[in-house]
Amino acid sequence: MNNKLTKLFASLQSRLNTGLSTSRCAIDHPTAKGDSSETIWLKILQEHLPHRYQADSAFIVDSKGLMSEQIDIVIYDRQYTPILYNQDNQRVLPAESVYAVLEVKQELNKSNLEYTGKKAASVRRLTRTSVTITSAQGTSDPRPLIPILAGILTLQSEWKPVFGKPFKETLKARESLERIDLGCIAADGSFDAAYPDDGPIICSVCDREHSLIFFLMRLLNKLQFFGTVGAIDYDAYSNWMKK
Repeated sequence: MNNKLTKLFASLQSRLNTGLSTSRCAIDHPTAKGDSSETIWLKILQEHLPHRYQADSAFIVDSKGLMSEQIDIVIYDRQYTPILYNQDNQRVLPAESVYAVLEVKQELNKSNLEYTGKKAASVRRLTRTSVTITSAQGTSDPRPLIPILAGILTLQSEWKPVFGKPFKETLKARESLERIDLGCIAADGSFDAAYPDDGPIICSVCDREHSLIFFLMRLLNKLQFFGTVGAIDYDAYSNWMKK
């Protein structure tokens, strides 16, 4: 009996690879090429994530008024937290809403991994609030802050083998705020990393034929484990207006 999942996932993988490869070949301008790739990755996530999660390009701001760098793809809560600014395709999200931040690049290499880590750190260092939650069941204590995931999305890798020593050494060199948890290299494979005290352990790696679905399943698994983001403290965002 044919495995229908195999056919479904292969079709999705083919669509991603074709879109990224076509964009890379057809567009010469680096910024335009990057924008096109970002749109392709965003569309995949927006079409396949559960509705409790939203995916967009955005800046992140905290209750102290500090802002992150612009993030290519933010996976965030839209059920319990607001968008603070949404105009002309420019979004500013509260730090409390963020589940994951993803950087889109053409290739996996040392400089792009380092850049991805710095982007993640600009979000992770922001202040996040968490207050008591009132529901039909009563009042619950504030939820602990969930870890913010960081990932990289590319078409291919400069390294051969993809996940060899240079790749692992680059991950290991990241400071805690810059750690990268997972990534999808569409034409070469995907990875899911964990960080014990003695350095990164690559928990799982997959081949190029299943890179996208592996990445999606690992991402969803992590999001499911974290549960829901904490309740935002709206007073913290408005205290500066009080006289």
